Amino acid sequence: MTNAVSSAMVLAAGLGRRLGDIGRRTPKPLVRVAGKALLDHVLDELGAAGVGTAVVNIHHLAPQMRDHLKTRPPTPKIAISDETDLLMDTGGGVAQALPLIEGDPFLVAASDCIRRGDAVKSLVDAWEHARMDIVMLLHPRETAVGFDGAGDFFLGADGRPVRRGDAAQAPFVYAGLFLCHRRIYANTPAEPFSNNLVWDRAIETGRLFAVVNEGGWFHVGTPAAISLADEAIED
Repeated sequence: MTNAVSSAMVLAAGLGRRLGDIGRRTPKPLVRVAGKALLDHVLDELGAAGVGTAVVNIHHLAPQMRDHLKTRPPTPKIAISDETDLLMDTGGGVAQALPLIEGDPFLVAASDCIRRGDAVKSLVDAWEHARMDIVMLLHPRETAVGFDGAGDFFLGADGRPVRRGDAAQAPFVYAGLFLCHRRIYANTPAEPFSNNLVWDRAIETGRLFAVVNEGGWFHVGTPAAISLADEAIED
């Protein structure tokens, strides 16, 4: 890798409401796809890419999450950001965990996506400290397994993503992974907030960039998507 990134934040505190009964019994990050928990797919991806420390936030069915994390291999090393008292949303979760996150820049990963290929490497190789605050991973909507939305972004020739806005569809989906400088979480609310806040700030200043995922991508948000991902990965 051209640069080195040693730490990551894994967002794993969500309620998993779209999973119905499955989500009420099991935290979404612990739903098994292709033989292992979603969370393990993500942590294994990070560890294989050289990330030494991962902070994982927990809220829904937190004891199950703690017990599972105790069974993990030693790489990456795990730190827990506890949100059992108040769910902080995606941006608030990262902001609360900043004291636990080592290094700069660092990765932020959703725990409901499985990637195949060198997604982490592509972000790290694209990173330019002087002109970027965020570089995010996008995936073509047409080949996004388990995704049923209209798409999130267009991608300019300059590598800057543009939100779908009022368009009926956009060709790219946010692929659940971005690399960022910790300064983007300065002057953010103390209460829960979405990462959309820091993304929009970076868009306004021209410091949000993106790369396109070249491997497989599987989103697991519903019971049907679990089956789709299982079948696609096994094939």
